[in-house]
Amino acid sequence: MPDPLRLDVAHAASLVVVKVGTRVLTGPDGLLDHRRIESLGRQFDALLAAGRRVVLVSSGAVGAGMGRLGLSSRPGELALLQAVAAIGQSSLIEAYERVFRTHGRHAAQVLLVADDIQHRARYLNIRNTLRALLEYGVIPVINENDTVSVEELRTSFGDNDRLAALVATLLGAPLLVLLSDVDGLFDRHPSDPAARRLDTVAAVDAAVEGLARDSLGGLSKGGMASKIAAARIVGEAGGHCIIASGRDDHVLERIVAAETVGTLFVGRAEAMPAWKRWIGWSADARGRILVDDGARSAVVSGGRSLLAAGVRGVEGEFAAGDVVTLATAGGEFARGLANYPAADLRRIAGLKTDRILETLGYCPYDEVIHRDNLAVTRRDATAGS
Repeated sequence: MPDPLRLDVAHAASLVVVKVGTRVLTGPDGLLDHRRIESLGRQFDALLAAGRRVVLVSSGAVGAGMGRLGLSSRPGELALLQAVAAIGQSSLIEAYERVFRTHGRHAAQVLLVADDIQHRARYLNIRNTLRALLEYGVIPVINENDTVSVEELRTSFGDNDRLAALVATLLGAPLLVLLSDVDGLFDRHPSDPAARRLDTVAAVDAAVEGLARDSLGGLSKGGMASKIAAARIVGEAGGHCIIASGRDDHVLERIVAAETVGTLFVGRAEAMPAWKRWIGWSADARGRILVDDGARSAVVSGGRSLLAAGVRGVEGEFAAGDVVTLATAGGEFARGLANYPAADLRRIAGLKTDRILETLGYCPYDEVIHRDNLAVTRRDATAGS
């Protein structure tokens, strides 16, 4: 009998964001595995035929380029790495378009860098464009723009897992599926004969994060730690995430049929508003506000605004209206729009609200950050390592 929770997730998944990792898409020789892409194309077509919408976040450009050029290892020099990505990206999108076309579908290439989602106007434009593509029945194929991006290529892991989570939150997708070379999250290293897959994770906390054991190398930049981080983002925003094996030729069909496939990370029951999703994970934070435990509890558990009395320190320089992070000794737990610039906030840190006017000579806001402009990004007290 199907799991009722899985049934609810499958029923709600009108829009599914699917991320496919490099290790799924390439064979041992570094070349694209065209049989795997054909399998994905057939599954995407089945989901679309059932009335669902699908967005694909695909790794594999660097791996495809390495295969086409006959390289056995990832280049270390940035310019060479970007050149390999450019060569591989054309091969990757060609493969998807060829397979989708056999099902009467089309792929739309969308290449992004971090600035595209940090800048509010560009963020909204991306959302509108993706929605328009979905209206046309097209499958957006999203990847990092490795040819011009610098920081993403230098990151050791997690770029496209995080990108997939940000795309899911941007669109308000009910379900993110991360297809990997492992069948979910295990209670110990998957190579251990006693390892047991966790079918369901109710909430991502430090204990769950401690189960991640990444082994980086070869073509892939991602790992279980980055996938758990992506699941946390989606879960806090009100969506669900499933990590499953991309080597199962029917994995997506089984997921929407509510079969117990991979590991389901359950999202919060209440969806976060679109404005807060951008503040929480996409906007570029300009500074950091350190608060006491009482202020943290008021924000996280009470859903209240941040007041000056709870502020214990200010890091960085920012203006009123900039996005800042909120943190305690346990690490970051929220982000929001500051009502005061850093210099003024340092002067009123720890003060009662009724003392702001006499200290600054003005008091436009009672709150340092209003609850309507606050997004909680972490609810457990320990941020982990």
